[in-house]
Formats: sequence, C-alpha cells, structure tokens
Amino acid sequence: MLQFGYPQFFYLYWLIPFFIAFFVWSFYRKKRLLRQIGEEDLVRQLTLSSSRRKQIWKVGLIIFSLVVLIFALSDPQIGTKLEEVQRSGVDIFVALDVSKSMLAEDVPPNRLEKAKHELSTFIDRLQGDRIGLICFSGIAFVQCPLTLDYSAAKLFLNDIDTDIIPQPGTAIGSAVQLAQQSFVTRELKHKVLILITDGEDHEDDPVEMAKQARKEGIVIYTIGIGSQQGAPIPEFDRYGNRTGYKKDRQGDVVTTRLDVLTLEKIAFETGGKYYISSTGESELDRIYGEIAKMEEKQLSSRQFTQFEDRFQVFLLITLILLVIETLLSERRKIKQLNRQSI
Repeated sequence: MLQFGYPQFFYLYWLIPFFIAFFVWSFYRKKRLLRQIGEEDLVRQLTLSSSRRKQIWKVGLIIFSLVVLIFALSDPQIGTKLEEVQRSGVDIFVALDVSKSMLAEDVPPNRLEKAKHELSTFIDRLQGDRIGLICFSGIAFVQCPLTLDYSAAKLFLNDIDTDIIPQPGTAIGSAVQLAQQSFVTRELKHKVLILITDGEDHEDDPVEMAKQARKEGIVIYTIGIGSQQGAPIPEFDRYGNRTGYKKDRQGDVVTTRLDVLTLEKIAFETGGKYYISSTGESELDRIYGEIAKMEEKQLSSRQFTQFEDRFQVFLLITLILLVIETLLSERRKIKQLNRQSI
C-alpha cells in the first residue's frame, strides 16, 4: 500500500512543461546565434565536435531527475513493515452520563463538558491499558469498544453530547450491566468500570447491578459530578440559544442534585471508591493510581502495518541521474569526426 506524506509537492509537476519550454527555447536561440556568425557550411564545420543528440540526452536526464526529485519530496511511504505490539495492563470501561441533567452548570462550563475534559486528560495518561466508552441516559450503549488506540477513543469521546441518546432518564444500572457484558474476557480480575454521573437514577436498581458486577470481578469507581444543593437544567433551542430552564408539570423549575449515597454504595459493593468531582482533575488521577496498583495482564497483541519512508531511494536515483548528466560529454568521438570530414 502506497501513501504520500506531503502530496502537496505534486503541484510542482506543473513546472515541468515550463522547464521543457525553456530548453527548447535555448536550443532555438543557440541555433539562431550560430547562424549569425557566418555561412551555414562554415558554422557546421566549426561545430562538428558538438553533438546535438547528446545535448538532448543531457536535457532529458535533467528533466527526468526533476520528475524523480519532486516524487521524492512528496515523501512516498510504503506499508511493508509489520510490527508486533504487546502491552500489559487493565481493561477499563468509562460509563458517562449523558442525560439532560448533565447540562447543569453548577460545575463550569457544565457537568458533561467538565467530565469530557477530565476523561480526555485521563486517556492521555494511559500506558498499555485498554479503554472503552459507554454512554447512558434512559438506556446505555457502547460508544467505543475496548481499544488500545487512544486517539480513536478520544475521537469517540469528542462526539458525545446529551443528544446522542434520545431516550430520557438516567439508567445507571443499565450502564453497569452493559459494561459487565462488554468486557471481552471472563477472568475475575483486570476489569475496571469508572462511572461518572450525578447519581440520580430513576430507572433501575444500580446497587443490585453492582453486586452482579462484583461477581464478575469488576471493580467500580464512581465519580459524582454536580452539587448536593442542586442546580437547574438549562434548555436550548435548535440553534444553541438558551430558552430558559426545564420545568415540571406544575411550572416549577426542575432542580438536579447529586446523589452521593447511591454512588457510594455502588463503589462499596465492588471494592472500589467514590470520589466527588472537584475543580481540578485529582479524582481521575487518584483512580489511575489505584489502577496502577492492580495486577496487570498481557493484553491481546496487535499487528499493524507501519508505513516506512521511501524518499531516500528516489533521492538516490535523482543523484545518479545528475551525475550521469554531468559526466556525459556534449562532444562527439574523434572517429565520428574523421568519417564526417572524409
């Protein structure tokens, strides 16, 4: 498979016709100047040692070397190198609450954006651990399966917003159950679930689901994001302009509060820990410290094609062509001159 590191250099090929035109003009001008010296037969006798054919060959070598040089500048890369990657670590799923309550602004800029920013920093710290993302509100689904490709995980993370799941609610238990089903190994260790939510679950029994997860060897760390005093949930129109705050049927503004007790119980049931989100990023730092102490396993090795730069070959060809052009004389051989003079 062939790809180019700097394909923009191909635009330089538009200069080739101008170089050809320049050399054609040079030949024409040289011929015209020779005619001005004197009689055509006399000029031909004086220039017998000059070979027009060799001059054309030299120009052709220069043009061809320019073609190869531009190709080299585009940095051709060929995927022929197979490299085996083996890593040891822990399988980590992060379940992120994407319900409308995560738009509350008691944690600036809002709960969801704060959580996404912390997760992005957390992914940057990973070394050898597989990471997966689960989104949940009224239902849960896998946004990103377990992967060692941290760049891909961050791309999936950037796409998360409160509109990604149309069904309202906060089904924490469903997220725990989905994570339990999504771990690719049946081992009773090496598995971590980080749950980031405001803890208001009105859909199922998350504590009971945590008990089931413990039987599968899953350790759950919970991060409560929001304030226990509560905050209103802003509403926006299709253009992103705020239209007010969410209200109940009686017309009162709905307040969303952090449910600390539920999150503490979930973490306690699995031997994990509960953290409350702060203005910094110390919660995930501490969780990463806890994960680093866990027993690691050899994760599935991956073979992937790594593109190798091949521009050196074409630079060498360019150099060889220019050396040949330099060594190639414009003069004819003596024997040829003697035959023509006879």
